[in-house]
Amino acid sequence: MSKTLVVEASGDTDAPADQRAFAQACRILADQGHGAGLAGQLTMRNPDGTLLTLPLGVGFDEATPEHVLRVNEDLDVLEGSGKANPAVRFHVWIYRRRPDLKSVVHTHPPALSALSMLGQPMPVAHMDAAMFHDDCGFLGRWPGVPTGDEEGELISDALGNKRSVFLANHGIVCTGNSLQEAIYLNVFAEHNARACLDALAVGPLQAVAPEAAQEAHDFLLQPAIVNATFAYWARQALSRGMARS
Repeated sequence: MSKTLVVEASGDTDAPADQRAFAQACRILADQGHGAGLAGQLTMRNPDGTLLTLPLGVGFDEATPEHVLRVNEDLDVLEGSGKANPAVRFHVWIYRRRPDLKSVVHTHPPALSALSMLGQPMPVAHMDAAMFHDDCGFLGRWPGVPTGDEEGELISDALGNKRSVFLANHGIVCTGNSLQEAIYLNVFAEHNARACLDALAVGPLQAVAPEAAQEAHDFLLQPAIVNATFAYWARQALSRGMARS
């Protein structure tokens, strides 16, 4: 993990870089409005196949490097204190089917939750949503709380070879070949949902032309843009957290 992607907070500097970045990602999600009680999960896959995640009962806004668990595919805790959220099981299904992925994040913040009630795929009607063009699957039936193998199979099938999958009556799952990419997509998914709801209150959406959307998709998903945005959000979260303390 590049040091430029880790914005240090008090107590972070002695922890391993991957745990520091993971805690930062959780604080970004909280700062961007992705906390919904204890709903939602974030995982990051290590080179040895183990996963980093938070213990059940720890919210995104509370996350510190010391909270981070390392678990195996059976969600047995190998390092850290507490137990993993059983909903992380569907992440394991995704990782098994997609060895290219390094991180999975699932949340249901307000706008995404509202948009999911329409039972339609994720719209791409603004340039800032172009990272989802032809890159967001759709699961049109909510299978229930995703703690079992059936839900893992359904969600991983709907994701397919795409980066994200929009879940009707539920929320969003975003993945990435880095932790930063998964967070970047998840935050922008909520921004897009909020913009779509605002526009739908006035009239129908006008989709972005496919050629322009594809060009913007590739531009917006450049690692330099993804990583710089993640670092900016981390600075924002740290600054706002310090202001509240």
